[in-house]
Amino acid sequence: MSILVYIEKDEGKIKTSSLEAVSYAAVLGKKTGAPGVHAIVLGSLEDAEWDRLGTAGASSAYQVSDDRLNAGVIQAHAAVVAEVYRNVGANTLLLAKSSLGDAVAARLAIKLDAGLVTNVVDYPDLTDGFVVKRSIFTGKAFVATRIDTENKILAIKKNIQPVQTDGAPVSVEQMAVDLPEEVFAATITGTEKATGEVLLPEADIVVSGGRGLNGPENWGIIEDLAAALGAAKGCSKPVSDSGWRPHHEHVGQTGVKVAPTLYLAVAISGAIQHLAGVNASRNIVVINKDPEAPFFKAADYGMVGDAFEIVPKLTEAIKALK
Repeated sequence: MSILVYIEKDEGKIKTSSLEAVSYAAVLGKKTGAPGVHAIVLGSLEDAEWDRLGTAGASSAYQVSDDRLNAGVIQAHAAVVAEVYRNVGANTLLLAKSSLGDAVAARLAIKLDAGLVTNVVDYPDLTDGFVVKRSIFTGKAFVATRIDTENKILAIKKNIQPVQTDGAPVSVEQMAVDLPEEVFAATITGTEKATGEVLLPEADIVVSGGRGLNGPENWGIIEDLAAALGAAKGCSKPVSDSGWRPHHEHVGQTGVKVAPTLYLAVAISGAIQHLAGVNASRNIVVINKDPEAPFFKAADYGMVGDAFEIVPKLTEAIKALK
């Protein structure tokens, strides 16, 4: 039995989190002896994007080319994926944990009579069944969950698996699925997206500033560093509550939860609520003049010193490297 990976895309491009799920599937396939990793794309996709599925680890790719699927209607996506899953003879479905992925996975668990585990942070332990490690309580704890059903669905947390680049490009097979009108009963009438900057949830690098910057007039050093790195900008809750920065930049348990490759925290003490929103980051770098700041305990790298001296020098060094 093989593995099927549900691919999410944005404006014709595959999301990085879905490529991570493909690479996770490739490793899982080797562990379980699965004969192949199939990727399923719904709607349209840019031609150059297909090769990325193969290099990430997929052995084959399927497309259901119905323009109505581009809107991301949950019921329609679940219906199509369920049929493709059965057609390819899969017993495991993988997808990236996301708002769309969670909604599709929940419906598929019913359609496929499958055990579902979300927030997966490691490969299953196969020594005594199929036991999956997942994060709970906004990443502050972990739990081992056993799946005993024949069909299994795993929603992979971002940044758990690096995207592989050593696979071979795959050929694309078109699949026809008869879609009844009732799966399109819900209609998405419009989508509004922030433009002109790197968005926090999708960012590979995030630079955040805290109350230690003393006021909005000093935010230029954060903006300059973010621009040099091609990063999204964030802030702590006290900063957004004080009106220094807009609330959509608030990173933390009650704000935006992020999982970038690099999270750079400048003048943020590291309250537990903030840490809960960033602890899935692959690398955390902290700049703070207080050597006792709690954030240093969670950091991979730390610099003790004045942000107003360190950050401009760091920005110039990054520009020089480029």
